[in-house]
Amino acid sequence: MLQVDQMGNVFDFPIIPKRIISLVPSQTEYLCDIGLQDQIVGCTKFCIHPNNIKQNASVVGGTKTLNLALIQSLKPDIIIGNKEENEQIQIETLQKDFPVWMSDISNLTEALEMMQKLADLFQKAREGKQICNQIADNFAVLNQAKNPKKVLYLIWKDPYMLAGKQTFINDLIERMGLENAANELPNPNRYPVITLSEIQQINPDIILLSSEPYPFKEKHRIAFQQLLFSASVQVVDGELFSWYGSRLLQSCAYFKQVFQAS
Repeated sequence: MLQVDQMGNVFDFPIIPKRIISLVPSQTEYLCDIGLQDQIVGCTKFCIHPNNIKQNASVVGGTKTLNLALIQSLKPDIIIGNKEENEQIQIETLQKDFPVWMSDISNLTEALEMMQKLADLFQKAREGKQICNQIADNFAVLNQAKNPKKVLYLIWKDPYMLAGKQTFINDLIERMGLENAANELPNPNRYPVITLSEIQQINPDIILLSSEPYPFKEKHRIAFQQLLFSASVQVVDGELFSWYGSRLLQSCAYFKQVFQAS
């Protein structure tokens, strides 16, 4: 059974892999949602959905701090990771001993491709297609009318960092017909650093403070509101903006709620 992942790695599985280690929280949740939870023998400490995932799966470290010896001891048939979430040197080490299926995602189209590829790999094509079709349908009816509002989406503090161009979050923002204000920076790609004075100069209409990876709280929202009185400032659920898996089923309804409040 020949399979190609999103980084061009080719696999030939004689049988369907049974012992799975998943190194990315959003992909772990998706694998469970297509019926593979009982086959996941390892996941990261950040894999929190479903909430009982760690009852039977061993915790193999963080996404960027993997316990390679523990992974070796679990003898997986397949490891599933992501180019951005996992460290290249650790992935390359694991690839010496195990098939490591890698995703590489910067937009919704690639997220849907990942989900269908994994569903096909584990012979869960029907379950995967059902989830992918529902996500695609939800986004198809999302308001895509051009909106002049400029959005800054902050993911980190000290230093402040934004979700810029060439990111999954940016693709979702643009699908809502909004403009990513990171475009006004000299280098808007990936996750640029920004200062408070630059934020004031850009003067965005909307500032979104993500709940992850930095856990922005109400006190941060108040501080930004005092910095820019005219902006709409909200703390938002980072999972629904950045998890490229079945959590996307909930994203469109949440986006409408967020931007109606803006």
